[in-house]
Amino acid sequence: ENQLSAVPHRYRKVGTMIIAIDGPSGAGKSTVAKAVARELGFSCLDTGAMYRAVAWRALQDGVPFDDDEALGRLARAHDIAFAHEEGEPVPRRVSIGGIDVTDAIRTAEIDRAVSPVSAAPSVRAALLEQQRRIGRAGDYVVEGRDIGTTVFPEAPVKVFLTASAEERAHRRVRQNVDRGVGSVDYDEELTDIRRRDDQDSSRATSPLRPADDAVRLDSTGRYIEEVIEDICSLALRARERADAAASTSTRSAAAGGSLRTEVRGASASDSSSGTAETVADLMNDQEGSCR
Repeated sequence: ENQLSAVPHRYRKVGTMIIAIDGPSGAGKSTVAKAVARELGFSCLDTGAMYRAVAWRALQDGVPFDDDEALGRLARAHDIAFAHEEGEPVPRRVSIGGIDVTDAIRTAEIDRAVSPVSAAPSVRAALLEQQRRIGRAGDYVVEGRDIGTTVFPEAPVKVFLTASAEERAHRRVRQNVDRGVGSVDYDEELTDIRRRDDQDSSRATSPLRPADDAVRLDSTGRYIEEVIEDICSLALRARERADAAASTSTRSAAAGGSLRTEVRGASASDSSSGTAETVADLMNDQEGSCR
């Protein structure tokens, strides 16, 4: 039996969870994040689309990519929204300032523009709180470049998803052919991916790097279903640990309440009989009897 078929039911029981998926351009983060969200019944937050939307707006307004202050003003002035279909955890459309840019942000021009825009400290600051507000509202799979290191460092599941530059270039070409936008030249895509890797990993603010406690998954030559199952299994184990910790905490609290009741009862009895045992003495007696 497929283990994944049972996972969503476990996850709907208690609490909220963030699954952070980071990695370089073309590693398949968006595809994997959406599939994991569907398997687990989570929502999906594509932070890359948010930066792409700001890059698109900057191009439309003629804002220079090296003008941090102007980029920050632009990012703060235009709300980014995602549109979901009923019962669908993955957003279908993205807009900025009320303009639908779902297709416009998936072009070669935006591919080149998004790295310098996302490197702007003012843009990252403008989008950070919005990302946190959305993600902490429920169960979310969040993908990007700095999710596990900066946006949600407390996430119980952190994955750094990568693949060879050559593999990522092949995937990008196939993707561009399928959607009918972007370059279909392999060498051009390979050059662009290597350029973005260098820019993303060397930027001063929130550079691309795996979190210290992230699980590294290399998807080169692997079926996407295998990667999805790996991440769902990580999430299941994290939920089981959280449930176990919560159960232990509940039992400890109940035991503490029972102990306080016994202490109060013993104190009242001793007081009426003139005995002078202290609460500390009673606590010591209780601890000794549990050893």
